[in-house]
Amino acid sequence: MKGLTRKQQDMLDFIDEFIRTEGMPPTVYEIGDHFRIKSATAFAHLRALQRKGYVNRSSKARSLTLVRASDSPRHMSLTLSIPLLGRISAGLPLLAEEQIEGHMHFDPKLLPRGIGGRELFALKVFGDSMRDLGIFDGDTVVAKKTATASIGDIIVALVENETTVKSLYIKNDMVELRPANPDFKSKFYPIDKVFIQGVVISLHRTY
Repeated sequence: MKGLTRKQQDMLDFIDEFIRTEGMPPTVYEIGDHFRIKSATAFAHLRALQRKGYVNRSSKARSLTLVRASDSPRHMSLTLSIPLLGRISAGLPLLAEEQIEGHMHFDPKLLPRGIGGRELFALKVFGDSMRDLGIFDGDTVVAKKTATASIGDIIVALVENETTVKSLYIKNDMVELRPANPDFKSKFYPIDKVFIQGVVISLHRTY
């Protein structure tokens, strides 16, 4: 492969990171918007990267792919880098630096269709309160950041400055955080005391 200019390397890095976080390649418009250049200029850079053998693309939307080669300037993997959070604290925005303990790499093919990685986070589960839904002590759940959820969703919630993973229900105008283990009982809270942080969409387990 031929050498890259600084701008071409920056663009290649952006494409790589975008694929990691979103699970899909960026459009020419998104590349241009990121670098604050016209779409035609972004397209010209992509054509140069294609001629040098670093990317492939077609006329279809989001058809951009990275070319893997042993002499590539860096390893480019189509995985999502998802922040692994420690204890979520009140008063801090979700995904604040103080909450991030590390990152986990996740295959985007394991996620529901249409979900990108930019608003995802991972959280380790402690205890067996969700055992009957297949979530065990030591598992890591992957959640989509959101402040709203549907009845029956498994949510990550902040209650009384503690983080919990439970199923969401409403009973007698109270929020019910329901476990999935008969050894545990549901807890009920006023709606304004429960702060939904995300909805669980996937699970990671290390054997």
